[in-house]
Amino acid sequence: MSGNTFGVAFRVTTWGESHGRAVGCVVDSPPAGLELKEKDIQKELDRRKPGGRLSTKRRESDAVEILSGVFEGFTTGTPVSMLIWNKDARPEAYEPIKDLLRPGHADYTYLAKFGFRDWRGGGRSSARETVARVAAGAIAKKLLSLFGVEIVGFTREIAGVKCSIDVRELELSEVYKLAESNAVRCPDAEVAKVMEEKIVEAMGAGDSVGGVVEVIVRNAPAGIGEPVFDKLDARLAYAVMGVPAVKGVEIGSGFSAARKRGSENNDPIVLKDGKIGFEKNDAGGILGGISNGDDIVVRACVKPTPSVSIPQKTVNVREMRETEIVVKGRHDPCIVPRAVPVIEAMVALTVVDFMVLQGLIPRSLLQKRF
Repeated sequence: MSGNTFGVAFRVTTWGESHGRAVGCVVDSPPAGLELKEKDIQKELDRRKPGGRLSTKRRESDAVEILSGVFEGFTTGTPVSMLIWNKDARPEAYEPIKDLLRPGHADYTYLAKFGFRDWRGGGRSSARETVARVAAGAIAKKLLSLFGVEIVGFTREIAGVKCSIDVRELELSEVYKLAESNAVRCPDAEVAKVMEEKIVEAMGAGDSVGGVVEVIVRNAPAGIGEPVFDKLDARLAYAVMGVPAVKGVEIGSGFSAARKRGSENNDPIVLKDGKIGFEKNDAGGILGGISNGDDIVVRACVKPTPSVSIPQKTVNVREMRETEIVVKGRHDPCIVPRAVPVIEAMVALTVVDFMVLQGLIPRSLLQKRF
């Protein structure tokens, strides 16, 4: 068990390190007949890549190359392999602190597990790896769109400042447009300005801030997810918790359900146009681990970026003595906006995997001719 592969029927394996030559993934295997071009992948990668005054100063074009599984513009039903070169890696910047364990990072735990670690920006544990997840998620999102399933994420909260817009009554295309119109990906323009101010304030202090990302899945069919140990919400939590910096996941009303009575939290069951539906959506689109046809609502708590320039206590592992560390370099003062497409990708990969398992997405999108 390596922990580098996600999914059952729609499987994704990622590879590569933060300051290695490249990162990439193998998607095994999208259905044959899906029209797929590099620009479809690039659109999503451009949302995640660094840039702007609120982001790391590392400059990566994140240009994707599709190496296999696509012929004449369509998937062949075989593994799709994708490559993204690291163009602006600077491993030498980490050499002065290679013996110092960075607080909040996986330096010690990787050392404890393997007896050895890649000190070049954290290697495999770096959020740089998530570029490969976004590439795979782009395929999942395009495939889901053919079946009417929409997935959109946005920033719900940064540094305690919360988005006040109720997105439930909006078209997801409008939520996407509003969120993508500002640097923090918040659909509430006025609140977005305050969020930006909080990030700039933290930057000035050499510190960082965290927040909450929300992802909505609309038009997912009722009935996906398995009873007991392979519930849809359990798999979504597993998928999202695997994203670096995510420290908590909630579905629907989430932790606020603990402060309600059952009569408040239950979703009344009603008829909508002659079909069974729900009056509200505290369940977040999932009951008993199985989708109920309502919007699937997932929120992820994203911790503050651990790389800060404020002195912190640590240990020099070569000399085995306590010391101080100041982490310098190119780091995001708030990872939340760039985490939005990553969490979208993991949600999309989970939903598409269940739909393939359910037989709702066939092995081939083409009409058989023989």
